[in-house]
Amino acid sequence: MLRTTITRSGRLYLNRFTPIMSLRFTSSEGATGSGYSRPGGQAAGDSFTKREKAAEDLYIRQQEQLKLKELKAKLQAQRKHLDDLDAHVDEMTKEQGGEKN
Repeated sequence: MLRTTITRSGRLYLNRFTPIMSLRFTSSEGATGSGYSRPGGQAAGDSFTKREKAAEDLYIRQQEQLKLKELKAKLQAQRKHLDDLDAHVDEMTKEQGGEKN
């Protein structure tokens, strides 16, 4: 009884005060497909590694272009809205005779 109580309380203490970020996870040496496990690093990668990196770079570039198009469309909509507001303000000032136009 006492032994299980001590074990449980020790686990709770460890779980409560050990941050997840402090734990280290290591991978096995010589992982296949990664150019970093070879002596030459990325430059010594095989053709599969190079092709995979090129495909990832292409995907990232396409996603960035898509985001840029969306931002340009939002910017154009905001500019149109601001132009409409300017026109409305001009119309209101003309009606009230605030400016001599």
